[in-house]
Amino acid sequence: MYTIKVKEFAEKFDLKNNTPELDLEKFEISHSEVNRPALQLAGFYDYFDKARVQIIGNVENAYMHQFADEERIGLLDKLISFTPPCIVFCQGIDPDQAVCDIATKYGVPILSTDKETCNLESEAIRWLKVELAPRITIHGVLVDVFGEGVLIMGESGIGKSEAALELLKRGHRLVADDAVEIKKVSDDTLIGTAPEITRHMIEVRGVGIINVKTLFGVESVKKTQSIDLVIKLEEWNKDKEYDRLGLEEQYTEFLGNRVVCHNIPIRPGRNLAIICETAAVNFRQKKMGYNAAEEFYSRIMANMQKNKQQD
Repeated sequence: MYTIKVKEFAEKFDLKNNTPELDLEKFEISHSEVNRPALQLAGFYDYFDKARVQIIGNVENAYMHQFADEERIGLLDKLISFTPPCIVFCQGIDPDQAVCDIATKYGVPILSTDKETCNLESEAIRWLKVELAPRITIHGVLVDVFGEGVLIMGESGIGKSEAALELLKRGHRLVADDAVEIKKVSDDTLIGTAPEITRHMIEVRGVGIINVKTLFGVESVKKTQSIDLVIKLEEWNKDKEYDRLGLEEQYTEFLGNRVVCHNIPIRPGRNLAIICETAAVNFRQKKMGYNAAEEFYSRIMANMQKNKQQD
């Protein structure tokens, strides 16, 4: 399970720490969902997930102010006693000093912001989904080609980095070379990025390490990219049958998500960069509703039907 520091969460959303006695660096968030504790403040704690960030807005604040000070503080005392990772007060709500003292006693950071509750809630969930997503690291090269994330895979030394270098010269953008970190942010979305140590770097045998950002400019690199298409490079095998029509899609799987995959045989004279570029454009065209292979098949069937009628 992955975690993120409350300090990083607070810095990301510009949250004020109302419990300065607590070091935010020592507290961690492990759940990507957040909770608005309206039911809990009303006394219903069944199925309460204390691992979530708790967000209090105008609705919860208005409900609590129906009670006397002592009773209101008692409601928050019970919520804080479950020790959630942190509690965030939105829309400029200033938490009582007594509440902050209770939170300090239990070791629960109290944060506050002027942002609207719904906006913070949706932004926090989206950001936490990415930061806490399950992930793997694989060997390959990830390139942004015409807006499509193309993951080039294959055995070491087969020419992945060289193909990526040619794509960069043709105006496309590098995301990661050699090591690609893949995060599953939803059931149909995979996000790829580079480890910090190799970001913007590419290794070409015989030349060495190249800093793409310095050599080609900032327009040639990208920090993250969704993985839309996988291209697997392999040595040409004359005895193997390769797909020559593309009527049926092939897939590969990462973290339970399927991604369209093309197996491209390597042979002298085949320009890998142009093949990758064409595969990306063809994939984009299919997403927009046009399939050249299906049109070709329809033409053949129509021609066969025509010849049959003439006979």
